[in-house]
Parts: sequence; C-alpha cells; structure tokens
Amino acid sequence: MTLTDDGQRRIIFDKPFQRIISLYGAHTENLYYLGLDERILGVSINDTYPSKVAEKQKFSYHDDPEKFLAFSPDLVLIRPMIDNGYPKLIQQLEKSGITVVSLQPSNVDEIFDYWRKLGLLTGKSESAEQMIREFKEKTDHIRSLTQDLHSKKKVYFEAIHTKMKTFTKGAMPIFVLETAGGINVASDALASRNTNIAVYGKEQLLSKALEIDVFLSQQGIMNSVSIETIKNEPGFNIIKAVKDNQIYLIDENIISRPVPRLYQGMVTVGRILYPDIFTEKNLNKEME
Repeated sequence: MTLTDDGQRRIIFDKPFQRIISLYGAHTENLYYLGLDERILGVSINDTYPSKVAEKQKFSYHDDPEKFLAFSPDLVLIRPMIDNGYPKLIQQLEKSGITVVSLQPSNVDEIFDYWRKLGLLTGKSESAEQMIREFKEKTDHIRSLTQDLHSKKKVYFEAIHTKMKTFTKGAMPIFVLETAGGINVASDALASRNTNIAVYGKEQLLSKALEIDVFLSQQGIMNSVSIETIKNEPGFNIIKAVKDNQIYLIDENIISRPVPRLYQGMVTVGRILYPDIFTEKNLNKEME
C-alpha cells in the first residue's frame, strides 16, 4: 500500500499500523471515530475530545525523541506545522525506524481524501468510506432544510478578533455556514500566507455594516474573545448585527477541524440563523 502525505513523503507499507501516536487533535478524533481506541498509544497534550483521551499518554512536539521511542510506536501522525517547525524531531524519529505521516486538509474538498488516507494507514478503509457516506448524507439533509428560503441571513464569520481576520472561501467554517443556509458577506476575503485565514480589515468590514444580519465568531485557542469585546470594539456599533444583539460565539472545534463533528457545527449555526427550521423534528427526518 502506498500514499503520499502533505510533506511529500511516499509512504509504503504492507500492513496496517498498530501502535499510533497522534500529535494533532483532528487525527485523534478521527482515529477514535474509526474505532481505533486500542491502537492509540498517545495523543497531543492539548487533546480533550473524546473524553477517553484523558486515559492516554500525552506527547508534545517539544518532547525529546527518547520519550517517543520508549513507547515503540510504528506510526506518528503529525501535521505540516510540526513538520516545518520541528524537523530535528521528525528526522530522529524516522532514523529510528518510525513512520511519520503529515496530514492536514486545508479546505473542505480535501477532507474526504484525508479520511481515506487515515483509513488506509490503519486498515479501516471500509469504515472511512462509511464515515464519508454518513457525513455526505447529513450534509445533504442540512442543505435541504434551507434550499427553498427566498431570503437568507447575511453573516460575517470572524476568525481572529484582535487581527480583524475572517475565513476565506472554501475554509471549513464557511462551508459550515453556507451548508446551514447562511450567506458569507466577506466572500471577497483574500487568503494570507497560503492559509484559509484572511486579513479583512475594519474599514472593509464596516463598509458592509448594514448588510450583516448575524455576527459569528469562532472561540477557542485561536480566538479568545467574548461577546462584550465584539460589542465594545470601536466602530462596531454601526454593524446591524451588533445593534440587534445578533452576536454568537461558536466552539472552534466544531467548525474548523476536519472531523465528523463539523455536522454539529452546521446544526449549531443553523439553529442560530433559522431556529424555526432547525428543529429536532426536521433534523431527525434524515434518520427516517
């Protein structure tokens, strides 16, 4: 079996990996979703989901290679940020015979390929395909709930408040927003440094102040913000959503990570935008 990771490594292996250390929360969450609890030796020090991660050994890319070697992993899953920032650790792990794989989809189009690669590495390809099918079915159902709306809510989705940054077209939070029937008012945002984050600028944002029905902001490690901070930002008092108290904070883990919980993000956004449509009854129709 062969695959190419995001660091352009050509990974060749003849059997599924059995002893895995994950240094990225999305990898960890997806591995659990694929039913690989018993094969996970350790997880990142920042991992909190699912709750079972509390039972696992904690690892960091700041740790000495010896700590990793002591647990005899056959696979260490990382992401490009670790690959680029800590090459000495990666080189020493590889010299010791440990396979290192760097993966992180940068947009929605790459998520399914990413899930398939995790399935291939672990011998869970069938489970990965089932994961993809279920996600697509749920996503299609969410879209169907708002497809006939004549008037959709216009939304500004904040990424990092202190730097006046939003998300670019194709970024996971925008996918979540648009799937739930929202219109992204910052669709003209341009990516900075080849990421899915864009510097939008206060002047550019305020030029659309009267259009913004709802102001969403991710909340978490990347953006430690409060509703009061947004309300009190100089100039924001002219934004329609601010005047109407339509400011909402959303856990970054359910909108920014390439995991099945993106569905939870869609439901959360949908209930904010269209509470009369995103009812338990309508959501449960997909299960019938």
